[in-house]
Amino acid sequence: MNNRLRIGLRPRPKIGLSGVATETVVSKPLASPASRPSVMQAPVLVLNATFEPINVTAVRRALVLMLKGVAQAEETNHHEVHSSSKAIKVPSVIRLLTYRHIPQQSRALSRKNILLRDRNTCQFCAAAFPASELTLDHVMPRSRGGRSSWENLVACCYACNNRKGDRTPEEAGLKLQRRPRPFTLHTSRQLMRLIGHRDEKWRKYLFY
Repeated sequence: MNNRLRIGLRPRPKIGLSGVATETVVSKPLASPASRPSVMQAPVLVLNATFEPINVTAVRRALVLMLKGVAQAEETNHHEVHSSSKAIKVPSVIRLLTYRHIPQQSRALSRKNILLRDRNTCQFCAAAFPASELTLDHVMPRSRGGRSSWENLVACCYACNNRKGDRTPEEAGLKLQRRPRPFTLHTSRQLMRLIGHRDEKWRKYLFY
């Protein structure tokens, strides 16, 4: 196949077990190729079967839930995702078709959720950064018995992380912007409302 590409020929189609050429289905929105990742990772509001907002997920995951028959779109945006046989409008709000019980604290302890809780903001210098430019810092260093917990992990930029080193914030002359706390459902709702200000389709589900 590499030789064919070198001389400008298209690669041969893959042949299935039945001897029929198969075609790979590629999902692609109408937007330009450069924008595809942002469209598929755009936030989607997830409602329970009772229309109660319970989560925010990415377009890719929302489409999977819809295709499995687990959820349906309540609001869509102007993008579309295409397969070889049909086009699906990209959802902005989806609703689960079966009621799900949501515990008081439903978020797992992870880097992604710590950054979400701290709104991608360094908890020492208060500057906002892309996720790729942030790390996690143990407020009480692990070398002194600090645990990896909601109450001891914060989002931190690399400059503040290097400055703090293996010390407490006080010893490094740094001050926490706010005390780290577990990611509760109440925290999640606050974040949904922040995102909702950027998408008017969310507002009637979040502000009532």
